[in-house]
Amino acid sequence: MMAQELRRVPKSELEARLTAFRRTMTALDPDWSLALIHHKINMYYMTGTMQDGVLAIRPDSAILWVRRSYERARNESLFDDIRPMKSFRTLAEFYTDVPATAYVETRFASLDWLEMLRKYLPVEHTRSVNGVMDELRAVKSAYEIDCIRMAGCIHAEVLEKIVPTLLHEGVSEAGLAADIFKAMLLRGGHGIARFNQPLGEDVVGYVSFGKSALVTAAFDGPGGTDGTCIAVQSIGSASRQLTRGRLVYLDTPCGYDGYHTDKSTVYYFGDLDVDPDGQLIREAYGYCQALESEIASRLKPGTIPQDVYTEVMDKLDVRYIDGFMNGGRFLGHSVGLFVDESPVLAKGFREPLRENMVFAIEPKIALAGIGTVGTENTYLITARGAEPLSGTPQPLREIK
Repeated sequence: MMAQELRRVPKSELEARLTAFRRTMTALDPDWSLALIHHKINMYYMTGTMQDGVLAIRPDSAILWVRRSYERARNESLFDDIRPMKSFRTLAEFYTDVPATAYVETRFASLDWLEMLRKYLPVEHTRSVNGVMDELRAVKSAYEIDCIRMAGCIHAEVLEKIVPTLLHEGVSEAGLAADIFKAMLLRGGHGIARFNQPLGEDVVGYVSFGKSALVTAAFDGPGGTDGTCIAVQSIGSASRQLTRGRLVYLDTPCGYDGYHTDKSTVYYFGDLDVDPDGQLIREAYGYCQALESEIASRLKPGTIPQDVYTEVMDKLDVRYIDGFMNGGRFLGHSVGLFVDESPVLAKGFREPLRENMVFAIEPKIALAGIGTVGTENTYLITARGAEPLSGTPQPLREIK
């Protein structure tokens, strides 16, 4: 890709993030003097490029040190100060006043990484910068919202308009997943979906037929699949083929320039009127459809996420308690550079929602012996309420 074709993160965006980072760090610790960012997602957020290296931020300076690839970093990023490094020895030679305490990403820093850091830099103590990064990334800028809107437009077109043309007898779960993946890519999607949880891998998501969606994965979500094999608990099976009378469960995120939307759609392949469980499926799906709309109506600035979860769960229809969210204990989650960000619509999240946060709402019900039904869409929190970015919950559609 030629340099002029790159969609770079704007320089003003990077400058605003760095200013906000320093302001938030100073509020947390007025005496802080060094923070080190090395994980690819936070590095991208702060610098507009993902490289093997480290971003060293001080109250009066910020340098992106790159081991590989310095040339690519210079081409992709509009960050002010980018320099090559061979190892932490380069930093040790440059910084002659390293503090005893450094802030690092404890969520992503391995013991090996910390040992290498301390081998060259006289850092005695490390503190977590996780909360600072979470706080900064929770509220999206206009630039970020534009990226998420693009992802949402691609998402809605593929899952609502393209997928019905791809459903036919004999298509496999993995085959359908590949078709969905290709359709998103051809419309500008960035391909993979990135997850914050250790067991959430960079994949296309879940495509499950019938009871396959009831197979729980190690990843903490309401859907599931057998996967492509024992070693990969996602995408879907290449041998399980679609037949009449099966639910088609799709939980496939979409992304644009690093930013995601999360959306799930469910189709019924066949005629529900001749299915002995047809009424059960319709009612459970309709309940989820109404519930998504109700939850979205509650998402406003100042709302407490825990309160939304408690109020909804307290009046949940008793028919669906056992299968609701397939055992999961949340109603939705923030979305951004990761599909699964913080805060979450669950117990324990007591900080009020703020304008320009982005949430996926995903009420789902596991129907024993049948499959999973439910809806999911991504919403932007505005002063007027929740604005849908990936579409709205649609009635259950039968593909006959």
